[in-house]
Amino acid sequence: MSPLDFLADLTNPDLRFLPKALAVAVMSSLVCGVVGCYVVLRGMAFIGDAVAHAVFPGLAVAFVVSGNLIVGGTVAGVLTAVLIAVFSQGRRLKEDSVIGIFFVAAFALGVVIISRAPGYAGSLQQFLFGSIAGVPDRDLAVIAVTGLVVLTVLFLLHHGLVAVTLDREMARALGLRVFLHDLVLYVLVTLAVVISVQTIGNVLVLALLVAPAATARLLTDRLGVMMALAPLIGTTGAVLGLYVSWSWDLPVGGTVVLVLAACFLLAWLAAPRHGVLAALRRIGASGGEAAAYPG
Repeated sequence: MSPLDFLADLTNPDLRFLPKALAVAVMSSLVCGVVGCYVVLRGMAFIGDAVAHAVFPGLAVAFVVSGNLIVGGTVAGVLTAVLIAVFSQGRRLKEDSVIGIFFVAAFALGVVIISRAPGYAGSLQQFLFGSIAGVPDRDLAVIAVTGLVVLTVLFLLHHGLVAVTLDREMARALGLRVFLHDLVLYVLVTLAVVISVQTIGNVLVLALLVAPAATARLLTDRLGVMMALAPLIGTTGAVLGLYVSWSWDLPVGGTVVLVLAACFLLAWLAAPRHGVLAALRRIGASGGEAAAYPG
């Protein structure tokens, strides 16, 4: 399918789900790209995986009672994020240990809950891997508003979040409330995951949160540039992934993730300063200088 054919399908009234899926993918990529920068800088990718699993029981409850999936996932994810933030403040257990306990328990609870619903197998597959045709009209506005709220909070608390991300002890010395910033970041990650999970799926949403930011990290040393590149990379990957999946009848979530993984590998190889090829050139140049001046 050519790009023109894809554009024609986007405007086809019989394929109304396709532009909705594209809109959700773009909005999710923008939000996850920015939030993911803090996640990558802090080295806390595991929290994204934990939150993706933590929202699952809320999604399952909302599905069983025919409620709103975004509301259900948000409630469950925020509750788990608060518990993780509280338990992680003690130095007896490290953050990754607490996260591991809570996300396994939350995911198991979601599996038990959804197993009580009719059509269990199909519903579970939709939650885990996303559904390109499964985004209701009413959720578009909710996703847009939620994404705007997340980006606004990040803008207002940017300096504090960066300080806590880079040096927690220094942040405390500066008088910042580290626990509050931890809690806010966990909640924002939760919201970013919730608005993304319907399109890309519970299992794969971590890639949308981490891959664009990690790719941008390879391309620049400046935080501002990184936060501009990450949502751009995520959005490009989402649009290309949706186009390829629609053209070749592939699962949209998996295709988007593969496109983002390809972008990361390309940056890993060819990034101007931090890529493998640049490192090999520096090694070759230093070897040449050593040969020219052997003494």
